[in-house]
Amino acid sequence: MGTSKYFFAVDLGATSGRTIIGSLSQGKLVLEELTRFDNQLIEANGHYYWDILALYWEVVKGLRLAHARHLPIQSIGIDTWGCDFVFVAPDGQILGNPMAYRDPHTMGTMDTYYNKVLPKQVVYNKTGIQFMNFNSLFQLYQMRCDGNLALQGANKVLFIPDTLSYLLTGKAVCEYTAASTSQLLNPTSKDLDTDLLASVGLRRDQFGPMTLPATRIGELTPDVQKLTGLGPVPVIAVAGHDTASAVAAVPAKDHRFAYLSSGTWSLMGIETPNAIINANSFAKNFTNEGGIEGTTRFLKNICGMWIYERCRKEWPEVQGLSHSELQCEAMQQEAFRSLINPDDALFANPASMVDAIRTYCLRTHQPVPEGHAAYCRCIFDSLALRYRQVFTWLKEFANFDIDVLHIIGGGSKNEYLDQFTANSCGVTVLAGPQEGTAIGNVMLQAKSSGDVADVWEMRRIIAQSIELKRFDPHDREAWDAAYERYLRITNTPMTH
Repeated sequence: MGTSKYFFAVDLGATSGRTIIGSLSQGKLVLEELTRFDNQLIEANGHYYWDILALYWEVVKGLRLAHARHLPIQSIGIDTWGCDFVFVAPDGQILGNPMAYRDPHTMGTMDTYYNKVLPKQVVYNKTGIQFMNFNSLFQLYQMRCDGNLALQGANKVLFIPDTLSYLLTGKAVCEYTAASTSQLLNPTSKDLDTDLLASVGLRRDQFGPMTLPATRIGELTPDVQKLTGLGPVPVIAVAGHDTASAVAAVPAKDHRFAYLSSGTWSLMGIETPNAIINANSFAKNFTNEGGIEGTTRFLKNICGMWIYERCRKEWPEVQGLSHSELQCEAMQQEAFRSLINPDDALFANPASMVDAIRTYCLRTHQPVPEGHAAYCRCIFDSLALRYRQVFTWLKEFANFDIDVLHIIGGGSKNEYLDQFTANSCGVTVLAGPQEGTAIGNVMLQAKSSGDVADVWEMRRIIAQSIELKRFDPHDREAWDAAYERYLRITNTPMTH
């Protein structure tokens, strides 16, 4: 590649969003953040919503800035969180703000759906998606039960990345990776399941055409061109689900890898050619989400840095400390003194996370941590041991030997936890990139424009563009003993 190619990425999370310019030149990728903004969860009339037009306007502002800087943008790509959606009227107008997945209206909905509509096993066999009360299937079912007028008036149902693409281009599509989070998509047919749609009173034609990552959706409408000053720039369907874009950015050399996307949530999985749907995956609540180039992201959600972040907010004495300082203090504490199951319901959203850890330790007849450093050590030890448990299961499901675990996302900066994970899992860990989602977004645009051939060329370029940190396992005997104790404490049978 000679001259630089510029790609505009929109990366939206559930708390904040960014617009980013990625430039490709001579086989190297460089990212630059243009704008950063809050994504506010809005409480109104007893429900929680996202302000979709405010998010659209933030995209427009980022595009204006790119134009003001005379950046020759090749294309635009958008990734967001999953599950949520927008209703569009027959005249093309949006029917109100989308309800947020954190809205409590679906508490208890899953059980009602299984009892009245389709059994749990039938839904899993159709979708291979893990059960969470906020999956689109249950949101739509509850809205139908509640007589939601926007749902009744909907001509189209668009997932969040597709809604923003629609506002930019006027084209309505159903991007595959975003749709795969909904519990409405059948990974075998690679399309929305008509039985599941019918169960919530919807038809297939109310969704856009199924669109794979790296596909051109359309170009900016004349109105958006006027707003931004740009010309008819193409908008590309990247991997619209942020985790799918992040996994696309894993700088793996071949298919023999597992990944751990580490942030508020930890998502650990493998990339497979087909969905894995069987009694074992159902029992262990693994999920099959859409990947790039026809792959499946077979993974499990693990509570990640959420517990640590919530505890930090409760300790006035650590507010002046950096993450690295706090983590360094934790390393001075006794290893494995107290262990928790990070995925226990106690830690989902307690009033006090510190109190929740104390309660868990008392219930399991362990010493309660003393001081913030001891709590942090408990959290990091426990996360690494939970990672081992899920990694052990992944090795059972994979039809290949897993040679390396790639840790990506913001949590990859925690080098102590990276090393603990290598020690616990007994596998080499490669940490980086931290900005996996934005990198995957940009590289899928580059694939669409023909600047890279496939995912393996994408991954080679990413590996050349970033510094990966390597962590090899050691202290195996201590970690093996700790794992056996962890399984006893969490009442989990030992897996051989």
